[in-house]
Amino acid sequence: MISRPARLKREHFSLAVEQEDTVTIPFEDIAVIVLNHRQIMLTHPVLSACADYGVSLYSLGDNHQPNGVFLPFLNHSRTTRMLRLQLQAGKPLIKQAWAAMVRRKIENQGHCLALTKREGSKRLEAIAANVRSGDGENLEGQAAAFYFPRLFGSGFFRGEEGWINAALNYGYAILRGAIARGLVAHGLHPSIGLFHASEQNAFNLADDLIEAFRPLVDLHTFREAHRAGEEKEELGTEDKAGLVALLNVDVGMASGRMSVLSAIEYAVESLCRVFETGENGHALDLPVLIGLTAHAPEY
Repeated sequence: MISRPARLKREHFSLAVEQEDTVTIPFEDIAVIVLNHRQIMLTHPVLSACADYGVSLYSLGDNHQPNGVFLPFLNHSRTTRMLRLQLQAGKPLIKQAWAAMVRRKIENQGHCLALTKREGSKRLEAIAANVRSGDGENLEGQAAAFYFPRLFGSGFFRGEEGWINAALNYGYAILRGAIARGLVAHGLHPSIGLFHASEQNAFNLADDLIEAFRPLVDLHTFREAHRAGEEKEELGTEDKAGLVALLNVDVGMASGRMSVLSAIEYAVESLCRVFETGENGHALDLPVLIGLTAHAPEY
């Protein structure tokens, strides 16, 4: 995350960030770059390297929220095959997969309430257990209407301006771009969704897969809002850095604890298997919210 005026250029296999001093970082060690200042200049070789190394490059708009992400062309060896599988997926499979995503999202919302010692986790657990294929009863919406006022207070709603919603929107946008990066890397087309199907949305499939990850941003936002001791008015640089750092927080997956970035890869791989087998949309590997502990690298 770059939050001061800078010039970015490519030096062999590394990104050079020129400010008062120059810092170089190997491109292979970078997953995400967030341009958090209006006076950042970058060269074409930097963009080309981001595409070659699968780096997501985010731009921010006048409202200081992410408004764009640079992704590479679909360079997966089976792109055409995966695209056909996406387009040919049957409705039962799609409905099962969407139900699995909704179910895990509501379960994680329950975990979020439990971790924040808010009431209502058992109610969300019961709602999640009743999600059926396609979520025709819109239990996702019912759960959200129950969940957000209990997490952030009875007067809270998602449409209002303020620090909490700004933090949620920023965190969700970072996750969305990271998931789009994972989809492209595995040959999937992010615009072809399961439930989300807007012709004006280039990230429909990312907006499907993000659902189970959203409560992680909710948990972080709740803790930061209460840790401050006083009401924050606007999203600062440290707030944004903390939200980007959520990509390195551990979540639970079928094979054990791993960072969100790794979990996204596993989730996308499981979605590819669902498309390939065409048998069980419930077989998705989706994250379980376990807290906000940063992933400890193994050496």
